[in-house]
Amino acid sequence: MSELKIAFWNLQNLFDVTVSKIAADLDFTPANGWDEQALSSKITALAKVIRSLHEGNGPDLLGICEIENEGVAEKLIAATGRCDYSLAHIDSPDIRGIDTSLIYSTEKFELIEPPNEHLVHLRFPTRDIFEVRLRVRANGEELIVLVNHWPSRSRGRYETEAYRLTVASHVGRIVDGLLKYGRPEYFDLVDSGEAADVLEVLNQRWNRNVLLMGDFNDEPFDRSVLEFLRASKGIDHLEEPIKLSRGGLPSYKSYSGKRASLFNCMWSQLARPDHGTHYFSRGTNTMNTLDQFMVSRALYFGLQGLQLRRDEDGTPAAWISKPDVMTTRKGRPRAFDRKTRNGYSDHFPIEMLVDVVSEM
Repeated sequence: MSELKIAFWNLQNLFDVTVSKIAADLDFTPANGWDEQALSSKITALAKVIRSLHEGNGPDLLGICEIENEGVAEKLIAATGRCDYSLAHIDSPDIRGIDTSLIYSTEKFELIEPPNEHLVHLRFPTRDIFEVRLRVRANGEELIVLVNHWPSRSRGRYETEAYRLTVASHVGRIVDGLLKYGRPEYFDLVDSGEAADVLEVLNQRWNRNVLLMGDFNDEPFDRSVLEFLRASKGIDHLEEPIKLSRGGLPSYKSYSGKRASLFNCMWSQLARPDHGTHYFSRGTNTMNTLDQFMVSRALYFGLQGLQLRRDEDGTPAAWISKPDVMTTRKGRPRAFDRKTRNGYSDHFPIEMLVDVVSEM
């Protein structure tokens, strides 16, 4: 049985040295100390950490956020020295000009179709919810990845909560759309054959492999994640397949009203004191677990060739990585300082393992 090594990392303001036409953040310019040498130093440092992930093997799949453009992402890939890495990227209209992207190993994955971005328009467009559909080469199964970077808490956790609740609802609708058919497709299916055959098709879609990763700027227990996105530590709702109703197919009203639930892989990390992915000195809890992985029922139970690795007690193989090189003596992430040109990011990366449970 082979495995997929997966990671996510908020790279903390990895801007280009040229002034973007779209970005409103003019702080990262040569005049303010953000020059070619600073950018090169940061990319070298980030690449060093990426190579160290998964016991020095590096990830097969790496979601990243706070990166300005494709050119900077390609520089980062080159610095890792991995010839098998390829980039899925779309320049988004984020007001600060920072994007989410996905780096994948072409030895493990192939891109099924061009990536897609989903935007939520508040008073201004949010950072994109980045959708990438991949095929796992080992068994031909599809893996749909949604890379997230939800609205910041910088103006206060509760003052900005409504933004994250809005985005969480939108992401929930995206997940529902990936796992359910719309009205025309549903009725076409109902008219196409026997109930048992149609039910199998409905469940085939309901059981797609969907992986969410990102900096959600909320913790696993916050309302946006737990209630609006429906990503929790429980599996009760994950166990629900599409079922026959009184011997027949469910009505469209019943089917369309069924909301997908997700399993949040990061709850086990909350039990450790003073442990998290991001340090916030002014908070009661100075270490916050803002960076998370979430999986669909198929990925949890291994229903379509891929399965979240779990220990015997059910603990998922998902963890916060704290490489020695970027961890302070107090156990905090060592952020990049453009004056000294030392440091890495103000977020720790997170890692997880997915098993390929059936191979060609």
